[in-house]
Amino acid sequence: MLFSSWGSAVQAPWPDVAEVSDHVGVRHLVVTRHALVRQVLADPVTYPPDNALDAVTPMPVTALRVLAGHRFRLPPTLANNSGASHPEIRAIVAAALRPERVAAQRPWLTALVRDRVARLGARLDTGEPVDLYADLAADLPLLVLARLVELPDTPVGAVKEFARAALELFWAPLDTDRQLALAAEVGRFHRVLRDFAATGGGLAGELRAAGHSSDVVVGALFFLLVAGQETTSQFLTLLLHRLAGEPAVRAGLRTGEVAVADVVEEGLRLEPPIVTWRRVAAADSTLGGTAVPAGSSLVLWLGRAGRDPAVVETPDEFRPGQRGSRRHLSFGAGAHRCVGDVLARMEAAVVVAEAAPLLDGVTVVRPPWCPDNLTFRMPDAFVVRGTGLTKS
Repeated sequence: MLFSSWGSAVQAPWPDVAEVSDHVGVRHLVVTRHALVRQVLADPVTYPPDNALDAVTPMPVTALRVLAGHRFRLPPTLANNSGASHPEIRAIVAAALRPERVAAQRPWLTALVRDRVARLGARLDTGEPVDLYADLAADLPLLVLARLVELPDTPVGAVKEFARAALELFWAPLDTDRQLALAAEVGRFHRVLRDFAATGGGLAGELRAAGHSSDVVVGALFFLLVAGQETTSQFLTLLLHRLAGEPAVRAGLRTGEVAVADVVEEGLRLEPPIVTWRRVAAADSTLGGTAVPAGSSLVLWLGRAGRDPAVVETPDEFRPGQRGSRRHLSFGAGAHRCVGDVLARMEAAVVVAEAAPLLDGVTVVRPPWCPDNLTFRMPDAFVVRGTGLTKS
């Protein structure tokens, strides 16, 4: 499988559907064309999401024992749920993230980001390097989510470490020692979620009141804390890095010729934090003339679908507002479309509007580095340095 080379391979010639082997020899069908990716996402009967949370590196018995010792379970809830319970669970979660509730957080988030930007700008003016991931983007989505959904009273750092550990444990190529360490970390935090699921209010309480088991409540919280905030902080970092290399776009933002919302959509198209997603074929089918036997693992290449020339006018250029820019599939499609898309867009719009001026005149000291991972890019830092000259 390609893993961290997804980015470098995105412009290489690929068939519409390609058969590849991953790092342990498992065969997958990689779907590359926008129309075919959307077709699969929109058909959860033929292509259910039952394998969405399967570990890419099969876990050894020792790691499974560690998870079992923490009573770790991930029953079908949201991303991996093809059953009858999915619509109700999704509706309860969506109610917590409905657009008017998200919009109400915008003034608070704007003030927070503006304050951080002012502090970072002062540091850049002295020539000090700053990490725009750690110092600006890393915890913003979690802080907003905590205002919308009651969460366990846990330090932000512990939640972030858990979320990144989960993304690595389930979607990265790993050796046994690393699997054991990650299983212990994910299992420990799973205990926190289980305790909260039994007594917590807000979303947890609403799921319990609807008759859902503790395991389902934990699964929903797990999904929110992993996908609901970690992917957004990754996207903010990737988007800021992209904007650092797009002076014309930043100039357009300053003059108002480029809309913030268009920048966000173009960023989602070209710099999605989730590069692929998985489905499994429930029956024999055909995709783009390629036979898909029942049981086949499908890897939907969302990142490449966003660069499909059949959809986008200039697929490899960052041109906010261009034809096809908003037709990306970074939030998926169909019944399992990301329930937090409005929230992620709002957060990104605030960061672009407030933080883009920080990038004028800076030098990139350390671009984001993304580790091997089938699905998530997981940038670890984005360090820039100012000129040391106070801006007038």
